[in-house]
Amino acid sequence: MAQIYDRVALIGLGLIASSIFWGIKRADLAREVRGFARSEETRATARDIGLCDVVCDDINDAVKGADLVVLCVPVGVMGTVMKDIRDSLKPGATITDVGSVKRDVIDQIAPLLPEGVNFVAGHPLAGTEHSGPRSGFAELFDNRWCLLMPSEGTDPSVTAQLRAFWEGLGSNVEEMDADHHDLVLAVTSHAPHLIAYTMVGVADDLRRVTDSEVIKYSAAGFRDFTRIAASDPTMWRDVFLSNKEATLEILGRFTEELFALQRAIRQGDGEHLHDYFTRTRAIRRSIIDAGQDTDAPNFGRVPGRKP
Repeated sequence: MAQIYDRVALIGLGLIASSIFWGIKRADLAREVRGFARSEETRATARDIGLCDVVCDDINDAVKGADLVVLCVPVGVMGTVMKDIRDSLKPGATITDVGSVKRDVIDQIAPLLPEGVNFVAGHPLAGTEHSGPRSGFAELFDNRWCLLMPSEGTDPSVTAQLRAFWEGLGSNVEEMDADHHDLVLAVTSHAPHLIAYTMVGVADDLRRVTDSEVIKYSAAGFRDFTRIAASDPTMWRDVFLSNKEATLEILGRFTEELFALQRAIRQGDGEHLHDYFTRTRAIRRSIIDAGQDTDAPNFGRVPGRKP
């Protein structure tokens, strides 16, 4: 595939940035990739495994001359990072991010954009419970969705170039309004993560069930809860604080549904339970039919590969 950008800078070198780099190399999407992480240990690991063509010890060295800068940092520090790099950005450069919340990130970054620098917010819907530079792999984005939220007035050619980049990484790409994105993700990701954290916490608190029993007798449902609940705590803390309104709205609806199911169980209303489970089962089938998961045993997951 033809190169999309000459130089790409990856700020933050965890799972997503690492996978972006290996995906760039797989498809030859850029001539050079520079990387930066605040942790000296992370930078040392990146150098050790050949992650990025150049690993910089200074964030400004990483972004100088870059045509595309990808912010792969927790959503809570996007604005701080933007302040650090704004004076070193190349005129005409494109800034994007991979955060799970969009309105808050746009509000942080947009006021700090230098004249002539473009910002197209982005969110690749891909990941695993693993984190760190060693966790990435080129196939992470294959047949996964990447959502783009171009700022008002952005030249369509800038968005088209970024779209081509994500398509080169294997993603399906769609544009979406930022507020709608945050509501959709509250349903599909944020609230489910909070529920998973809660269920694992309940098991930990229920002293009548010992730790050894929870581990030994974990059925598939609880195993998947623990997989989700193992996700990066800093990232998810920032997600919930940054997408507060949408998450609370979905949790309110979840609570109403939960109360209705509690009532059906208490009253022995088997018809209600059967109808409800039939409807939710159909949603699962739709996800499989759309190619976003598989019905293979254990969800077809292999450690270190696609979720």
